[in-house]
Amino acid sequence: MQSRRATTRSGFTFIEILVALAVAAIGLLGLLRLHLLSTAVADSALDRTQAVFVGQERTAEVTAGGFPRQGTESGSVERNGRDFAWRTETTNVGSAETGDLKLTGLRQVRTIVRWQTGTGEKEVQMTTYVADSRIHESTTR
Repeated sequence: MQSRRATTRSGFTFIEILVALAVAAIGLLGLLRLHLLSTAVADSALDRTQAVFVGQERTAEVTAGGFPRQGTESGSVERNGRDFAWRTETTNVGSAETGDLKLTGLRQVRTIVRWQTGTGEKEVQMTTYVADSRIHESTTR
């Protein structure tokens, strides 16, 4: 009598391979989406950093000559293929900002930098205060 041996085949079926490929594809799509999102965030951070640099340069130019004169200046500059519009406003600090103190010789320098993105307009604002070397204060009672 001859014994029949059961033969078993090892391997994957076509359905198992298709399911494994579908799972891998879904996982890779998630990774691709994450990569695209991180690239967009990095581009946005680069634009914001460039805008801060433009604002710092404008503020430094206004305050470099000592006590700045009142007024508004504006212009635009191109950095890394992006156009940035800036506006610098220099005003006297009034009593509303200082409360009971009456200050003379104190100016506020506010710089606003704007740029266009795919989703609209973005903006960065910076404010600093510059005192005249002859500043004095007195309190009101």
